Amino acid sequence: MSGMNVKKGDRVMVIAGRDKGKKGQVLSASPKDNRVVVQGVNMIKRHQRQTASQPGGIIEREAPIDVSNVAHLDPKDDRPTRIGVKILDDGRKVRIARRSGETIDR
Repeated sequence: MSGMNVKKGDRVMVIAGRDKGKKGQVLSASPKDNRVVVQGVNMIKRHQRQTASQPGGIIEREAPIDVSNVAHLDPKDDRPTRIGVKILDDGRKVRIARRSGETIDR
């Protein structure tokens, strides 16, 4: 597999699974495992033991999902799009949305 198109901070939509249709921001990406953690998606309950810094109890947090189950959102119209790569005049590589041609990298 040649690298992931998804990075931390990207806006994505879930396209498969029980959270299909939800949109959120990528909180962390793990290219080695091909998984991403998306804000508010794939919520799980953890039984947390009490520590000095935090109370115990059942906490809810996001679990990683496979990167193949998310699609980038086009910055222009907020709809799912595929990703392309464009080389700028100054030699930088930037990711572009195939749907609108808009650049995704800042």
